[in-house]
Formats: sequence, C-alpha cells, structure tokens
Amino acid sequence: MYSLMRSALFTLPEETSHRVALGSLDVAASLGLGGLLGGARSGRGQALRVMGLEFPNALGLAAGLDKNADHIEGLAALGFGFIEIGTVTPRPQPGNPSPRLFRLVPQQAIINRMGFNNKGIDHALQRIRSSRYRGVLGINIGKNFDTPVEKAADDYLIGLRKAWPLASYVVVNLSSPNTPGLRTLQYGEDLRRLLEVLKREQQTLQQTDGRHVPLVIKIAPDLTAEELQLIAGTLLDFNIDGVIATNTTLSREGVEQNPRHQEAGGLSGAPLRERSTQIIAGLHETLQSRIPIIGVGGISSLADAQQKLDAGASLLQIYTGFIYRGPALVREIVEGLETA
Repeated sequence: MYSLMRSALFTLPEETSHRVALGSLDVAASLGLGGLLGGARSGRGQALRVMGLEFPNALGLAAGLDKNADHIEGLAALGFGFIEIGTVTPRPQPGNPSPRLFRLVPQQAIINRMGFNNKGIDHALQRIRSSRYRGVLGINIGKNFDTPVEKAADDYLIGLRKAWPLASYVVVNLSSPNTPGLRTLQYGEDLRRLLEVLKREQQTLQQTDGRHVPLVIKIAPDLTAEELQLIAGTLLDFNIDGVIATNTTLSREGVEQNPRHQEAGGLSGAPLRERSTQIIAGLHETLQSRIPIIGVGGISSLADAQQKLDAGASLLQIYTGFIYRGPALVREIVEGLETA
C-alpha cells in the first residue's frame, strides 16, 4: 500500500508530502487500521534492556520526523520499539526559509536544512501528555538559533528540566549542521563544560524524584578518528548513558551526479550508510560496551540494520529509509531481527 501512496506523495513538495503522510498515519491509527499499512506484527521475542530501559525491540524512529510529538500514536502503531521526538527548543522557532528539504530519489537520500523548526518544548510536552502512547519515548533537545553558543548550556538545561518528567531518555543534539556553531560543542573544553553542567543537573533531578532518566549525546559523522576518540573518552569521563551515531553529513560523496547535491544542509540516507557504520565501529572500539550506541544512518534494509549491530550498536533508528520504504521497512527489520 505504501508504495502506491509514495508515488502520489512524491509528486507533492517535500514538506507537504511529509504532513500528508503523517496525517494519514494518524487517521489509520485512530481507526485501528495501522496493521493495514504493513508495519511490524511481532517483535516481542527480541525485547532487550539498554540504558536501564526495557525496549520491546531494537528498532526506533529517529528524531526529525515527528518534531513536535504530534504523531506519536500513528507512528507507534507501526511496530517501532521506541520513538524519539524533536529536536525541540526552549522557545518555538520557524527554522530556515523554504525550500529547505530536498529528495535525491536515485540515491535514496535527503538533504535538509530545516534549522530546528518546532513549536517549542511546551507544545511537545502537552502533546505527549495527551497521547495514549506508553512505550519508550526519547525527547531530543536543542538550543534556539539565536542563543549564543557560549550560552547553549542554558537552553539545554531548560530542555532537560522540562523533558525529565515525561522522557524515557533525553538526547542532547550537538550535531545538526543547520544551526550555526552548534557542532563546535562536540569538541574539547566546550564539550566537557556542557557535559559537566548537564550531568550535575541530571543528578539533581534524580535525587529530587528518585527516577533516573538516561542522558544521550548525538554526534556527527564528519569526525576524524582522533576527534572521535577524544569525544568517546569525554563521554566515558562523564559517565554519559548513551550515544547516537550519527546525525546527517556535510559530505556529498555518493550524490555528486544529482543536480540537488549543491543544496546546503545535512545529507541523510543510503550515501551515509558506510560512514555512520565506521563511526559506530570506532566508538565501539573505544567504549568497549561501557556506553551503549544507538546506530542510525542509511539503514534501508535488514542487512543494513545487521551491519550496524555487528559494528557495535545496541539499538537502531531509521528516518530516511522509512521515507523511501515506509512501514514495510519497520516490518522487515523488526521481524527479521526476531528470527535472526
């Protein structure tokens, strides 16, 4: 069914098709018809425990698809083991001017320069409270575009404090290429200062309500081996609960022949597959399973998913592959891993 829908959806502008597709999922879920869309029908046999949380299966939805937590139930009905919403910022912001989202269909890729467009964390929390979803939920937080990088910790603290009561885990997004200066927070003393502030707040919040909410850092694929090793060492020093590898890339390797390859923004999808897997393997070599890795980037099949797990990922997320293949990809991976 999705292959037929996709043909129609891809005739629409990218952001319009995005809204129509998510709205259709909501309608199907509200009518109890989620199964007709071809999502996973099993997966219960692969439950696993990561970061102290119980996941019904290893496949999650990456942040970016449901930025404002407006579509949790429709997406959850497809069989994901966990859902991550966001990136959300303390204040609503429109993001970058349109057009800002581009399909590169022959390469099964997307370029986006959305710029953390979202309705603000308060809206997302209200939507989460009104949802019937009770599964594992990640809340991905970022800084507002007009918050100076040197004040970024203030925005992340707001996000962490507000997300804490409703999040299963909180993701600190330091790696979007579409917010000026953001990626500098991944390095050196800037990273250490930020993690020190956030870990201290995590401990304070835990002491207040007696509940531990894992703190996860999302990193870029555009890192040298030395940079990756330094980041991994810093995550270990601060006892970070998890790391997501990776965000989108600034590279255009693999899409050079597409006329849209010159569009500014982060590239996701199949061309990112090998690089993100290399980052996972490099992280795993240093972390040695002391910090779990959530692998994301270019997963378009069960084989791609298994490659990420073999490289050292404990959990997986999809985004662009889901845009191109729809609920069938969720079913292929969830049911395939169960029988592997």
